[in-house]
Amino acid sequence: MRRLLQSLRPSYGQKLFLLATLPLVLAVTAIALLVANQSRQLAAREIRQLETQLIEAKKAELRNYVTQARNGFYFVYGRAAPDDQAAKQQVMQILSAMIYGEEGFFFVYDYDGNNLVSPRQTDLINRNWMDLTDSEGTPVVADFIATARQGAGYVEHLWPKPSTGEEARMITYVTSFPSWRWAVGTGVFIDDILQHVASTRAEVEERVQRTFIYISVITLAALLLVFFSGMVINIRERRLADAKLKKLTQRVFDAQEEERGRVARELHDGISQILVGIRYALEIARRRFQAGDERASETLDKGIDHLSGAIQEVRRISRDLRPGALDDLGLGPAIQTLSEDFSIRTGINVDFNTVVFRNRLDEDSKIALYRIAQEALTNVERHADATEVTVDLRGHRQGATLRISDNGRGLSGSHDRDTGETLGGLGLRNMQERIEQLDGTLKIQSGRDGTTIEAIVPLNHLLPPDRPSETPKKAI
Repeated sequence: MRRLLQSLRPSYGQKLFLLATLPLVLAVTAIALLVANQSRQLAAREIRQLETQLIEAKKAELRNYVTQARNGFYFVYGRAAPDDQAAKQQVMQILSAMIYGEEGFFFVYDYDGNNLVSPRQTDLINRNWMDLTDSEGTPVVADFIATARQGAGYVEHLWPKPSTGEEARMITYVTSFPSWRWAVGTGVFIDDILQHVASTRAEVEERVQRTFIYISVITLAALLLVFFSGMVINIRERRLADAKLKKLTQRVFDAQEEERGRVARELHDGISQILVGIRYALEIARRRFQAGDERASETLDKGIDHLSGAIQEVRRISRDLRPGALDDLGLGPAIQTLSEDFSIRTGINVDFNTVVFRNRLDEDSKIALYRIAQEALTNVERHADATEVTVDLRGHRQGATLRISDNGRGLSGSHDRDTGETLGGLGLRNMQERIEQLDGTLKIQSGRDGTTIEAIVPLNHLLPPDRPSETPKKAI
């Protein structure tokens, strides 16, 4: 189970890919949904407006038909009495003859619901249809009569087409002949309008779907671009990382070889020569003892002095490799001891200043600052030709700062006074790498008046003063 979970856990590259693509996918999805919603709403408004305009045009057409028909027989109706059957028969004949288009006709119902005129559906004539309803339950004839009693108006309902007998939606305009108690009207089927509106809606939906497809294709192309760009960048970064790793590994090897060479030289030039001198002194003392020479004790004393010198040299080399004062007393006394030994060994005057502060540096920071001080003093000894060196170590609100200045001839390499970037030797690069591991800052300023190296450790490397692992006597 654990192996399965580990196999499903995304790698670092997969996490970066998800981090780059997931916001893109979410943003594109949100944009697509917003565009689709806005498109549908806009299309719905336009379709409603189109449907309203077409229906209003149909209504105006119906009103014109009825007005023209009324004008055509108004001379008969206007002069006829309410019970003039001849006039009624003449008007019904006129209306029966007024058919138009494939489905258009005029109808007449009296207020009791009896059909008097229906030229395209003659089976309705002389029958009472007051209770007639369509498939939706609309009382069609009753609505005709109610509209006529109110004067005139429109009725929307379902009605069987004369040509097919199938129900279709219809708009009817009804007017009144009040003296005869007639409801006269004509209607037009609007199924063509509904079909046009439905096709328009389908076209809009198809456009929205095409928009989704276009956005999906663009998103897929963007994802592929991100994927391949990430692969190219990943391959390039890996190559750069491998090159940097090889370079760093070579630096480590060079530093190790340099340190081994330094220790070997010190052992050979110091301890080895002293031990050789002790051996010769002991051999001479032995021969003189055997010969009874009184100078044998003097030679033995010189050998003992040489042996004390060898012991001091071993202690010095050991202190350079790992100073005991750093562990026992803290960073300040350790650097002070390093400065004093440097002054005694080289004859260069060293002015050491420090400010004891309550917070202490952690172990990594102490070692890094000590090695930086050691490397800086070594560079002064080898390259600076200086007579004065100032070492300042102090804590402040931003952390801790180690500043080492000399009055030598400066560095021969190129240096950036703001960033501290340098093209110097291995020692300066080691300083830079040590301080970068602590997220600190290394500034190097060099000129004809000397060189100043400033190492700043951030505040997060300071430990509280009451930490149990620290003793109160340590300074920093």
